[in-house]
Amino acid sequence: MKDNRSIIEKADIAVSNLVSSGGYLNAEQADAFVRMIIDQPTIINDCRVVRMNAPKRKIEKIGFGSRILRAAPSSGVALDASKRAAPDLGLIELETEEIIAEVWLPYDVLEDNIERGGLENTIMAMIAERAALDLEELIVLGNTGSADSYLALMDGIINLTPSGRTVDGSAITDIDKSLFKAAIQNMPTRFLRNRAMMKHYISHHAEMEYRDSIADRATTLGDEKISKFTPMFAYGTPVQPTAMMPDNKLFLSYPKNIVWGIQRDIMIETDKDIRRRVLIIVLTMRCDVKVEEPQACVVVENFTDAGLPSTTTTS
Repeated sequence: MKDNRSIIEKADIAVSNLVSSGGYLNAEQADAFVRMIIDQPTIINDCRVVRMNAPKRKIEKIGFGSRILRAAPSSGVALDASKRAAPDLGLIELETEEIIAEVWLPYDVLEDNIERGGLENTIMAMIAERAALDLEELIVLGNTGSADSYLALMDGIINLTPSGRTVDGSAITDIDKSLFKAAIQNMPTRFLRNRAMMKHYISHHAEMEYRDSIADRATTLGDEKISKFTPMFAYGTPVQPTAMMPDNKLFLSYPKNIVWGIQRDIMIETDKDIRRRVLIIVLTMRCDVKVEEPQACVVVENFTDAGLPSTTTTS
């Protein structure tokens, strides 16, 4: 049986395979790690991911927010200058903030994985799984005015939604079709041309209450909501349960309207705590989140349901 010194020495050798000069992952390793984060079942799996080579990046956007067609003038006469259409031009500026993911691996875990020769994959998978959940929390609940230093790094999608697109749902006391109707009715008409491409993001508890309201129906659809885990829809738009969405909030938008930028310079470093018998792996990276078109976002908040838990943990 191997002693602890042998285990940790082999772990250090295995971890060294992950890092290049200065502890930074090389381009291939960084891309592989980002893919692991994206593959986790979080909002990042849906949104637009922008890989950045520097702390700042500007993304151009172009579109038409109003009518461009006009009645044609007489033959040979040009359209009056006042009736010409000009595109709406703009920029999204991503500016990354530094965040850290930390994993403590006990010696016995190291021993098991060294025997299988998969320690590097185990380390990256463990970090990616937890980091994806923490990143979703920042994407959803980020608030530069928060007392939580992590959430205060940047505004998330709820705070990036304009006040004019935020709906008070306090009159909604049952999570049923009325909740989703309120969201859709407050979305500007020009963004409703393809509701199937949008998503209602709600908490897992809220999604269960909506599922339960459908299950109460004495129909085949109602039976399926109890016996199977079938996708949920509301007025043609998918309903997506999201781990870090508060139970009293709903966010409606196009998933690709959410832009998550991550800088390629990802660093991984290690340390030991011999008293706790663990190898410590710290991964540092930089990221930012923006919405491309704020007016294409709707938040419904303050709704309630008797079936929701009185307290909810997001950790």
